[in-house]
Amino acid sequence: MDFHMKEEGIRIDLGYGMLDISSDEAHGFRPFQLMVASIAGCSASVFRKILKKQRIDIEDMTITAEVERNPDQANRIERIDLHYIIKGHHLDDEKLYKNLAVARKNCSMVRSVEDSITIEESLETVELSR
Repeated sequence: MDFHMKEEGIRIDLGYGMLDISSDEAHGFRPFQLMVASIAGCSASVFRKILKKQRIDIEDMTITAEVERNPDQANRIERIDLHYIIKGHHLDDEKLYKNLAVARKNCSMVRSVEDSITIEESLETVELSR
């Protein structure tokens, strides 16, 4: 990965497109946003693969991330709460929680920060009528 300096931050050209990173949100994604997005994105994609493998069909999944930062320690991320809202038919909360625990163990981003950032996951289901 090659990062290039620009006036208000840095830029990287990835296969999917340009990514601008800056401490000023007007000029790019803030580093903490990218950190939270990679943790939520990794967790969700692993979770979804597990659900597909078990043939658990879901119609939609939304993840809300609440972030706690410590202003006394360079605004470091201390905690991320990921709340999953899963919509579908005949959903089993117990099975979903078990699969979420398996996803956590297999998500490289969560595993990379688990000793320095507290990550809590919760979920709720929305049963759709046919």
